[in-house]
Formats: sequence, C-alpha cells, structure tokens
Amino acid sequence: MITIIDYKTGNLQSIANMIRKAGGEAIISDKEEDILIATKLILPGVGHFDYGMRNLRQSGLLEALNKKVLEQKTPILGICLGVQLFMKGSEEGNEPGLGWVDGYTVAFDKTKLEKSLKVPHMGWSDVKIVNSCKLLQGYEETPRFYFVHSFHLKANDVNDTIALTRYGYEFVAGVEHDSIVGVQFHPEKSHRFGLQIMDNFVNRY
Repeated sequence: MITIIDYKTGNLQSIANMIRKAGGEAIISDKEEDILIATKLILPGVGHFDYGMRNLRQSGLLEALNKKVLEQKTPILGICLGVQLFMKGSEEGNEPGLGWVDGYTVAFDKTKLEKSLKVPHMGWSDVKIVNSCKLLQGYEETPRFYFVHSFHLKANDVNDTIALTRYGYEFVAGVEHDSIVGVQFHPEKSHRFGLQIMDNFVNRY
C-alpha cells in the first residue's frame, strides 16, 4: 500500500488517481498508523517552503517519517514542494528542511534568465536523465514534464542528481539518495510521461 501524506498541501487526489492507473493501491492520510504500515510513501506539495515544513511538523508525523525513511529505508517519492522539503533548507524561508538529501532549494537566478523567461517557471520542459535510476526507466524518447515553481533544487553531491532540465540555465530536476527519490515537476500533470514515473514507482521499488 502506498500512503500519500496529507499535510494540507498538494494535489493529492490527482496523484492517487495516477497511482491507480499505474496499477497501484494508494490512500491519502494524515494518520501515523498509515505511515507506519505503508510499503511506499509519497510526499506531494504545492506552495511555500516554510508553510509546508510547519504543516509537516504540526502534523506529528515527523518521527514516523524519519523511522520509515531513514531506518527502514521505505521508498518515498517527493513531488515539487515535497522534494524541496527533502533538502536541508530553502532560500524561500527560514525553516530547516528534513535534511534527507544533502542540498538546498534556491531561487532562480534571474541574472541568467532572458527577459522573455518569467518566474515562476510554468509549463512543459524536456528532462535529461543523467544517472541511471528505477524512477526514470522506460523512456524511448526524451521525456517532457509539467513544471510550476519559482525555486529549484541544488544538490551538493552530483551522485544524488538523476535528472536535469533547462530554463535559462540547467538545474536539478530530480534526485535520488538511498530509498529517497524526488522530482521538481508534476508527474500527475504530465500525461503519459508522468504515468511512466508512477508505473516505475509502483512496480520497480
């Protein structure tokens, strides 16, 4: 059973629907017991970094999450804000992140963006796979995904980076560290390319 963590942010039902299309079973829950029994976890999220971290801390789920992810190595997929929370912190706010991945979430460097490129980065972009991983298998062509974000990942260990994309300049679009994997884009909004992501998470982890 895949538990989609409900901490009052994110497009939860769309993610659950795509998991089911991929042949998986998913529940949406903010209960500790549903975290502890999960075989896999998804941390979604849309919005401000500090808001997300405060909601997650106030949910009372952090101890259970750390036990599942860090001790039991339960696979977890972070989506958009969810993967940003995996990092040590963010330029968007002052709250410390989960610290599961060595890196930070940083603002787009507008000095490197052409005037025609606005922030947030919103729309479809090609993604380049740079490290082999189970989440990004099965693509016979360059995958394209839907992005909506004003901040992006900066991983300190290049071995944790699995995908890059370009918006004015190249930045990290996906990370993997042990059983922790996350993407900056929205698989649930990315049609067949996103369905392949969910199929991989359901069937390869």
